[in-house]
Amino acid sequence: MSLPLSELTRHLDTLLRVAEIPDELNAINGLQLEASTEISTLACAVDASEAAIDEATRRGAQLLLVHHGLFWAGNRPVVGPHARKLKKCFAAGLSTYSAHAPLDVHPELGNNAGIVRALGLAPDGGFGRYQGMDIGLAASCDLSFAELLERLRGSVGEVRAFGAGPERIRRLAVVSGGAGGYAAKAARAGFDAFLTGEAAHYTAIDAEELGIHLLLAGHYRTETFGVKALGERLASELGLTTFFIEHDTGL
Repeated sequence: MSLPLSELTRHLDTLLRVAEIPDELNAINGLQLEASTEISTLACAVDASEAAIDEATRRGAQLLLVHHGLFWAGNRPVVGPHARKLKKCFAAGLSTYSAHAPLDVHPELGNNAGIVRALGLAPDGGFGRYQGMDIGLAASCDLSFAELLERLRGSVGEVRAFGAGPERIRRLAVVSGGAGGYAAKAARAGFDAFLTGEAAHYTAIDAEELGIHLLLAGHYRTETFGVKALGERLASELGLTTFFIEHDTGL
């Protein structure tokens, strides 16, 4: 089955509430590059990297759906790797669609919702205010710290632990990606543990001194949940062929 690109774009814009969700200036959510008119095969990836573009092209996709789009570095000359990626997309007829914050915060398909669900928990509130909205989730639980680490390693992957939180975890805050700066806010809000992807040096000191566990599971790995879930939804509801391109940076 195939759909016109314009129809699929409208569906995604509505599903992800792209026009309503605030984001960083260079996120440019929605259709970023139009190089095809009909979509039957859709590739999903965390980043619009050259490796993802090459793999999407090799496997015959007409649309690359990503979390981090083509223009994170802002308005810059179209030279070097940036030029190569755009040329490859146009030559292969590979359009690109990006959903950054809209895919972080989606209550069903979002990165944070996927992480909480994978841990066997249910969200019971939001956390992490950004431009007037919560970009993360809160969840109640009753787990030992060792049990929480075991669940994380089984569902997200290897995790590094910092700080000095309690042995029993009853409140967990989750913000995917690079949200380490929220560790102090999580501690002051009464959470026992805060899970994100990556953090700056000072956040480990904050977590230690404020008495919270800071759990870092990788920026990339905490942001695979959304694009995977979205691809599965589009395959199920619209009959498109979808696949996920793995390209873990290790960060």
